[in-house]
Amino acid sequence: MMARPRRALRSDGEETRARLLESAGELFAANGYGETTGKAIAAHAAADLASINYHFGGRDALYRAVLIEAHRRIVSRDALEEIAALDLPAPRKLRMLLDMLVSVVVRTEHWSSRVLLRELASPSSHFVVLRQNEVLPKLGIVLSLISEITGIPMGEPALFHCFLSTAAPCAMLIMTRGALIPEGMPPLAPELLADHLHRFAMAGLDAAAKHHAAARAGAEPPAGS
Repeated sequence: MMARPRRALRSDGEETRARLLESAGELFAANGYGETTGKAIAAHAAADLASINYHFGGRDALYRAVLIEAHRRIVSRDALEEIAALDLPAPRKLRMLLDMLVSVVVRTEHWSSRVLLRELASPSSHFVVLRQNEVLPKLGIVLSLISEITGIPMGEPALFHCFLSTAAPCAMLIMTRGALIPEGMPPLAPELLADHLHRFAMAGLDAAAKHHAAARAGAEPPAGS
């Protein structure tokens, strides 16, 4: 009896869905949500227009899927949870997170950052889905890590301030993708950049931790903090 052929890793339907998602990401990144039609996405993906409704439930739902995929390609929740679960000092975990972010942004050229930048610059009604499904769960993991480094309890405003100061350079890197590098300067070296961002972040977190501890003790904050 002849052996049955092994099933392909992805069916035709899964391949069509993947092409639609990729094509939509490219077009939304290049032209924006308002200027990208379902017809254009389907043509770019070499698919029927009806396939957008079949796989995603419409152009709006496809855009939401693109936003979520873009955020996951910058940093996935699984990757964050793996780092957080490691039996390592918290500063080392932060360095690993920065290594991952820098490597993704500097070494890859993809539509993800451009789609997110467009959405952040002019938030649509779809941002709430991205915030709920991706941003807030990941934020909780990072805040817990920063709390471990600084000793500032979860829920205190000072902890979120620490997150902002730590994340701001990374956000700038994601948004500009090296576009601000002066002419003639060598390309960004991921390991050196991650090392600098880690030193910069740890210095700020150390200062914030000391300031917070002094404030709780009713003492004068350290000079310069």
